[in-house]
Amino acid sequence: MTTEVRRLRNYINGEFRDAADGRTIEVVNPATGEVYATSPLSGQADVDAAMEAAAAAFPGWRDTTPAERQKVLLKIADAIEERAEELIAAESENTGKPLELTRTEEIPPMVDQIRFFAGAARMLEGRSAGEYMEGFTSIVRREPVGVCAQVAPWNYPMMMAVWKFAPALAAGNTVVLKPSDTTPVSTLLMAEIIGAIAPKGVFNVICGDRDSGRAMVEHPVPAMASITGSVRAGMEVAGSAAKDVKRVHLELGGKAPVVVFEDVDIAKAVEDIAVAGYFNAGQDCTAATRVLVHESIHDEFVAALAKAASETRTGAADDEDVLYGPLNNANQLKRVSGFIERLPAHAKVQTGGNQVGEKGYFYAPTVVSGLKQDDEIIQNEVFGPVITVQSFTDEAQALEYANGIDYALASSVWTRDHARAMRMSKALDFGCVWINTHIPLVAEMPHGGFKKSGYGKDLSAYGFDDYTRIKHVMTSLDA
Repeated sequence: MTTEVRRLRNYINGEFRDAADGRTIEVVNPATGEVYATSPLSGQADVDAAMEAAAAAFPGWRDTTPAERQKVLLKIADAIEERAEELIAAESENTGKPLELTRTEEIPPMVDQIRFFAGAARMLEGRSAGEYMEGFTSIVRREPVGVCAQVAPWNYPMMMAVWKFAPALAAGNTVVLKPSDTTPVSTLLMAEIIGAIAPKGVFNVICGDRDSGRAMVEHPVPAMASITGSVRAGMEVAGSAAKDVKRVHLELGGKAPVVVFEDVDIAKAVEDIAVAGYFNAGQDCTAATRVLVHESIHDEFVAALAKAASETRTGAADDEDVLYGPLNNANQLKRVSGFIERLPAHAKVQTGGNQVGEKGYFYAPTVVSGLKQDDEIIQNEVFGPVITVQSFTDEAQALEYANGIDYALASSVWTRDHARAMRMSKALDFGCVWINTHIPLVAEMPHGGFKKSGYGKDLSAYGFDDYTRIKHVMTSLDA
């Protein structure tokens, strides 16, 4: 029996359409390795059309009141909630994610985040008007930046789309969004949902590869380029945007240190860290994948973590007992496997380290110990279900190891000593520090890193501000 291959289409100016030149990309289900759809391989003509639509829609959307934009976003949130099962099915087809976890861990925060930004639309803040020079009154206007070119990743296609479009639309911008070439389905379904509510041209989706994304960023229309992706991709976007001084928003991944001191409840810490490390197959820029453990409890901790990993299951999306599904694509499976294959002689694979099953891109939960600070697997993002463990002697060495990488997105500290937790949270050079937990996010708090993890914030009022510009208006009182 042959599975029907569906044809996906771009969403431009309120309608679905094929790529202008008819080119397509095959879309593969990572749980089976089989092609289930084709999506447009967008070229310059498609990018031009999407940018033209967004630019034409911008004046009208910009001039809506915050209350009107709020109503639209609240309707979008309601519609996503109502069509949750369709989105869950699409996302699972995109990624192989467990259906129940997608239902409970992604849909509720997505809806909440859209509703948060709907409220933020009516909370634009600035300095109060005043006479800062005699005879003149100054006011500050906060305005949308314009058309936003946005590129979303494949690890959380639905949620990252929300993180992109919700603050942009709330602030009065229009959007051209490109999903990853491996995960376009749920984003296009959201385009259908949003298109039935928002004015034509306000939200556009084009599919394609790196060249399609490059054409978006290099296009003269967008005032801002936003990407969640690799450091390589972020550097290219920043370099390209610099040519015409576009605003840039970059979230480029991480290598989160998880610093575990000797006074923790080992069983509880292991349980929480294993979930935070293996959730979504470790394909999370904040995943708890680089554990630093005090030498006095190192061996006990490693044994407990290896046991927890061996009891963690990966498998089919409809199996409610699995924690995570497959890696997203064949290249990612090759990348994760390569890190394990290239491990130095002093490293020890405590458990896992292998592909699971004969079809799809499933990989076993893995624990690697005996590592040194300059090892490849410590310094580079694996983006898979692999947790590394290092030993440290004291607080100073823990900080040296934790901060001794190029990434600086997220981190966590595990200790019952409040003063030590506060010292560590101050000294850790990361955009987020969790204490005795790892990975929870809320719409009200900012998400974003330092160093090669990029700049700009997602979520929160800070994320909303990133999609606005500041204008000073001064008037003479003598006129």
